[in-house]
Amino acid sequence: MTKLDQFESVFKSADKAVYTYDRPAFGRVLLVTDLDEADTAEITGRVRSFLTAIDQAGTRWDTLFGDAFGTVQALLESIEERKPDLIVTYRHLHSEAWQWPYSLGEYLDVMTQATPVPVLVLPHPDADRALPHSIKDTDRVMAITDHLTGDSRLVNMAVAFTEPGGTCWLTHVESQPVFERYMDAVSRIAAIDTDVARETLAEQLLKEPRDFIAACRAEIDAQGLPIRIDEVVVMGRRVDEYGELIAQREIDLLVLHTKDDDQLAMHGAAYALAVELRNIPLLML
Repeated sequence: MTKLDQFESVFKSADKAVYTYDRPAFGRVLLVTDLDEADTAEITGRVRSFLTAIDQAGTRWDTLFGDAFGTVQALLESIEERKPDLIVTYRHLHSEAWQWPYSLGEYLDVMTQATPVPVLVLPHPDADRALPHSIKDTDRVMAITDHLTGDSRLVNMAVAFTEPGGTCWLTHVESQPVFERYMDAVSRIAAIDTDVARETLAEQLLKEPRDFIAACRAEIDAQGLPIRIDEVVVMGRRVDEYGELIAQREIDLLVLHTKDDDQLAMHGAAYALAVELRNIPLLML
């Protein structure tokens, strides 16, 4: 390695991602159901009790229920007209497909991609899959991603939904299969010491999100927010890893990105998680 390469490496390692705290506002929340007015009112009460962290004095709650929308287009038009800051719903609106664990349903598939509004997805009310602690409070929130470093928006959303006195986990799961694929390629290059590369690359991949979480914790403490920031930074298989993390920590709400700048469909890993993790609420950004 040349001295110039060494200098560049030192310079880059010192250049850390910055976290900026900016609490999102939820002045208008829209609850979407396929139930009648009475059942929708009952769910509205449960949801407001669940979301006390963001249900402020000026928050306005709207509802769309029953046959108020008969097509995906009609639903999107209603969302555009009402301009909510948050949508709350559940998978498989106007569908019996909730009985099978293979999709989110056409309304939710389109809604999460065709509108920039965050969508909070609840377990289906008829599916009886919700965990005992689901939809009660948000004192145990987890932000999940495979690229946490620099993602202030994800962190700010997770922090905003965490109740005072609660814990917010910031997690980064580096894909073990992807890492092994690259290491297999490295092992075929004679000029590179494979053992050194494996150790140093794994260390660097996990160091960056840990450094970012430390910056998040310092800023959140400086803001005087009454929540605790914990971290999970690991190498693993994402869906399996998250399932174990959620069960071990009895997570109340998962926060994750679902949009992909390079494609129209939902981000592949996010879709797999959203379909698999059916028993707790998901905040899909």
